[in-house]
Amino acid sequence: MGEIGGNMMVIETQKSAIIVDVGMSFPDETMHGVDILIPNFTYIKEIKDKIAGIVITHGHEDHIGAMPYFFKEFQFPIYGTSLPLEMIGSKFDEHKMKDYRKLFRPIKKREQIQIGEFNVEWIHVTHSIIDSCALAIETPIGTLIHTADFKIDHTPIDGYTTDLHRFAHYGAKGVLCLFSD
Repeated sequence: MGEIGGNMMVIETQKSAIIVDVGMSFPDETMHGVDILIPNFTYIKEIKDKIAGIVITHGHEDHIGAMPYFFKEFQFPIYGTSLPLEMIGSKFDEHKMKDYRKLFRPIKKREQIQIGEFNVEWIHVTHSIIDSCALAIETPIGTLIHTADFKIDHTPIDGYTTDLHRFAHYGAKGVLCLFSD
């Protein structure tokens, strides 16, 4: 949302909240001695009792890289496709946090999952990493579409093109807000 890296967004109602991605970013040339930058988790402390889970769009560092640092303070179920979950699992293993793998909730694309007050569906998109997804998030007041990182590639290396039909489905139903990268 306005910058590259450190992707993390909270969507909330009065009773429930979900977190979309928990990524890291990299320092610039003026930040001597700094290896990585992680999001500020202060607001999460204020709303932690209503967070129903974390939803992951894909496995790039700027979307999952801060997960071990986040999980040292907070633990919530993590929903995502198999590749990003395994990449997070490798980070947890490296940080001696293997027990948190029990919070993984693998999903299938095109299936809605109830997470708190939200119905979330993962929609396949093409990107420079396989197993990437956009999100359709149905809230009590309308549907949000979060594209995450994507590119329209009609000949991807893995043969799976962006699910434009699913975007059309939600477009026909009506979308309250589009968050597009």
